[in-house]
This record gives sequence, C-alpha cells and structure tokens, in this order.
Amino acid sequence: MPEIMNVTNPVPAREPAAANRSIPNTAYDPGIQNVPNPGRVNRSDSNSGQQHAAGEESGSLPLRYDSNFQAFLQRVSESGDSVSADLLRALTGGTRTTVSSGLRAGSAGDLSQILDLLRMNEGEFLRFLQDQSVSASRFGGAFFAALRNAYRAADSQGLRSDILQFLKQYGDFSSTAHIEDNLLRGLNRIISSLPRSWGAQVSDFTGQLQNSMLAGDRAGALKLLQGQIIPYLSDYISRSHDMGRVRSALSMLTLDIARYESGSQEGMLQALRRLFDHPSLRGALGDLRGSEDAALLRMLKNTPFERTGRNNPFADRLASAADMALRGSAGVEAQERFGAMVASMLVNESVYMPLNHFVLPLVWNERMMYSEIWVDPDADGDDRPQEDEARTLRFLLKADVEPLGLFDIVITSRGSSVDLAVRCPESVAPFSDVIRSSLSGILADNGFSAGSVDVEKMVKPLTVSEIFPKIFSGKDSVNVRA
Repeated sequence: MPEIMNVTNPVPAREPAAANRSIPNTAYDPGIQNVPNPGRVNRSDSNSGQQHAAGEESGSLPLRYDSNFQAFLQRVSESGDSVSADLLRALTGGTRTTVSSGLRAGSAGDLSQILDLLRMNEGEFLRFLQDQSVSASRFGGAFFAALRNAYRAADSQGLRSDILQFLKQYGDFSSTAHIEDNLLRGLNRIISSLPRSWGAQVSDFTGQLQNSMLAGDRAGALKLLQGQIIPYLSDYISRSHDMGRVRSALSMLTLDIARYESGSQEGMLQALRRLFDHPSLRGALGDLRGSEDAALLRMLKNTPFERTGRNNPFADRLASAADMALRGSAGVEAQERFGAMVASMLVNESVYMPLNHFVLPLVWNERMMYSEIWVDPDADGDDRPQEDEARTLRFLLKADVEPLGLFDIVITSRGSSVDLAVRCPESVAPFSDVIRSSLSGILADNGFSAGSVDVEKMVKPLTVSEIFPKIFSGKDSVNVRA
C-alpha cells in the first residue's frame, strides 16, 4: 500500500509490495505488436508490413493495409477462372431462365442483344479484335507514338517532365464526361448522408453545377465547386465533427475537382505547345507547330481510341447489362455473376497490370466461346535487342468453348519464330497429334516458322502470374496504403 504521507512517491519496482517479485523489461518485447498508425514511425515488430488474416478464410477478400500493390496481387491470385463461366452462364442462360433467375423482360432483351452482336463471321471477328486492341490504350496513333519515342530517347529530364505533364492533362481533358459524372454522383452521395437542413443547399448547388456542365462552362463549374460547395461542406464538417461518410466523400470529391481543373482545354493546349519548344521534338511534331488551336483539338479528339469509343456497341451493351445487374434489378444470381466479371475486368485493367488485356466472347457455329487474352509486348524486358522485329511477345489465351471446356494456350513469338503450348480438356487430348499438325500448318501458311508446338491434356488451369512473372516486379517500389 503506498505511503501517502511521504513527500515523494516510491520509485517504480522499489516499493515494498514489489520487492519480492521481478518485473521484466518489456520495452522491446517483440510479442507486443504495434497499433498501425500512419501518423508516426513505430519500432519494427512481428506485425510490421503484414496482414496475417488476409486470404485465410475461403472466399474472403479482405483489404490489405500495407500496400496497394499487395492488394492488387492478392486480387490477381484470387480472381481465378470463374469469370468465363460467369459470363457464359449470364449470356447463354439468362434469356432462357427469365422467370427462375429473377430477370425482368427488359433484362433478357438486353442479354439477347449482346448475343446478337456476338454472332460474327471471320471478317467481323477480325474487326472486333482490332477494336479491342485500339480501345485498350488511350495513347495510340502516330502522334502519341512520336511522344513515346521522344520520351525513350530523351536525355533531358525537362523534356520528359513536359511530356508527362501533357499526357496527364490530356488524360484529364479526354475524361471530362467521366469526371463530371463522378462529381455529380459524389455530390448526390453526400446529399443522402447530410441532415435535411444542410442537404437542401447542397442539392441546390448540384442543380447549378449540372446546368454549368451542360452549358460547357467549366470555369463557372469550377468557381461553384471551389468557391461555394467545398467551403460549405467544410463548414458542415467543422461544425458537426462528422468524420464519417460525408468527410470520405468530400475527400474523393476534391480529387475529382483537381482532375477537372487539370483537364481544362486551355491548360492542355498550353502544355502541348510547350512541347513544340523542345528541339528534339520539332522534327516529329514540326507539322503541328504552326497549327491553330482548333486544328490541334480536332486531332486530339479524333484519335483511334476516341473514334472506337464513340462506336463500340458491344462495350456499351455489356456495361449497361452489368450496371443493371449490379443494381439488383436482374436478381441475386445475375448480380453475383456480373459482380465477379466486373471485379476481374477491373483487376486486369489496373494501373499495376503491365499487360494488355482483351475480352473476346463469340458465338461461332451456334456455340458460345468466351476468350480472354493477356499480351506482354515486351517479354524480354530490358535485355531484348533494340530492333522491334526481334522483340519477344508472349500471349496467354484462355478459351472456354461450349461444350468442350477450357483451353489454355501460351504463344511466344520472336521475329518469325513462334512457340505454342496448348493445354486442352481431357475429351480433346486424344486428338493432340491432329491439333499439333493443324497448328503447324496454320503458322506456315501465314509466314511463321514453328519452333515447338506442344499439345497436352490440362492438369490444372494456368494462372496469369506464372506465365507473366514480371507482374511481381512492382514489389520493390514504395507503395504504402493508409
């Protein structure tokens, strides 16, 4: 019992009650784990940079706190091959099970229209594949190819910075419609989370913002966002101490506002004209240097990516069907199928994915085939020769063909030499010699020389990460997630 009459308290571990017991020093006990705190640097312990529970439960997909890239890798490993089966069932079974699956009449009609778009002959399929290739990259065409070559050959950090700055502003400019939708969607989300007394004013602001956007008045919209909406919502948070959904939505809103401001037409053209001042770019862009702003805008709005995006009925129909299904109007089963499909597409289109990705569903001879292709256009990395014709390209093609099953095909091409490795279903394996001979003949007919052509029964489906190990190269980067 402490002696309260003493002037000073006893020294810890020296009081009489503790004299007969030893108190271990736990200041550096590794068994005591830190509480993750992004505001300070803690000593290392067994919990540093780890998330031990990630993926332990079957079917679970916990978010990782240590790294965005690690979360991406986790989603890649868990995506599996269910997407092909989900899309096949959604497209082939949805129209026949309108009542049992909960699909309304309009839903079945949308899926039927998608199936009609997929009935193609050889020429139509080639155009469909080309459109997929063009729409996979916003920065395609001769102009962006010239910028890409100049960036690779540049010995000046200033030139590289100016090219990257222009590409950033062009990306924001060409995404104006998407950013505007995000702004309006974010404000509506905030309105639903605000008390009525505060939400009425934000609703009025949203109406004014929508009118400015429809009129093409970006400056007026930015003035409203930065001068009235942000201060009003900040005042609400400071008064109410609301650190929940409103504050999170406001953080996302400010990011979209920054992109909206960066994508102004005037700023983008100014960044483009700065490129003309670099002598190394004058040869490649000399014809554009004296062009007026209207001509430059026409060129930037008429890139292959923009032309394909304006006329892509399959993507529009599929996005519409997925949106309808994810909102729950097509039933729980369709919601799960399209949810898995959209999640896989987002993973494969991630900024961390160093591969080109194509989705190729097709109805051929009344058989549904769902294909996904991953392409590494630079499989040799930095070790490859500089000649473009000698670079190594590697393809992974997954094809789910009704009623045969899943095929995995790995194609490695270097110049005119092509290696093929085919993994086929058990029912197709007895015809391996016929398939091998046919594939060799196809390569020869198209001017390629067959290196090795291997056809075997599939033991287990191939994963994207084992065919393209370069996906893991981003592990060396510092990429912390708060």
